[in-house]
Amino acid sequence: MKNQLDRRVFVAALLAATPAFAQRPLLDGLTQGDASRGIKEALGLAAMNATNRLAQPDGFWGNVQVRIPLPGALGRTQRTLAGFGMSGPLDNLQRNINRAAETTMPQAGTLFVNAVRTITIADAIDIVRGGDDSATRYLRGRTETRLTSLLKPPMTRALTESGAFALMRTTLREVGLSGLTTDLRREVIDFSTAKALDGCFFFIAEEERAIRRDPWRRTSDILRRVFG
Repeated sequence: MKNQLDRRVFVAALLAATPAFAQRPLLDGLTQGDASRGIKEALGLAAMNATNRLAQPDGFWGNVQVRIPLPGALGRTQRTLAGFGMSGPLDNLQRNINRAAETTMPQAGTLFVNAVRTITIADAIDIVRGGDDSATRYLRGRTETRLTSLLKPPMTRALTESGAFALMRTTLREVGLSGLTTDLRREVIDFSTAKALDGCFFFIAEEERAIRRDPWRRTSDILRRVFG
């Protein structure tokens, strides 16, 4: 029940301010305003479903398609040690990083809501006529740099609170890489933020394709009109 209520509130917020002048015919009785509302609802629901999915326990860690690896020297050392059955400490570090990413998804969902509101009517028309993931590609192209900047602070807090940085310091001493701690901290933050967004966009695209292809996923009149 709570998820259904959240969805209604989410969609209402996205559709709150479509201009009244945007009712020019587009095709098959579909207006420009319809296109804008439909794309905003579809992309908003896709983003909400994607971030909710990733926010669950094992949202990142339990899915090999979006699981965040260790970056750079950490990843190379992990793979080398794995061959000797000695990668346990680095495996634990990777798990903590993925857990941290999962805890940032509510903030990421809010960022996506705000980004979806910026879609213009002209862009919405092109998206309606585009391919199965055209809305996701539009959203990524227009917002990724800004979203990266906004998500980095909560990612840094999550990595700290999850114990990932403390575990990294201990692990680096154990594998003889302790001199790289400062550089690796920055690298882990940047890399984890980028990979977390990759996971979001991966599932947003999956959700968008489902809405376009599956009539049962078009759960409102505007989605049926735009994508039916």
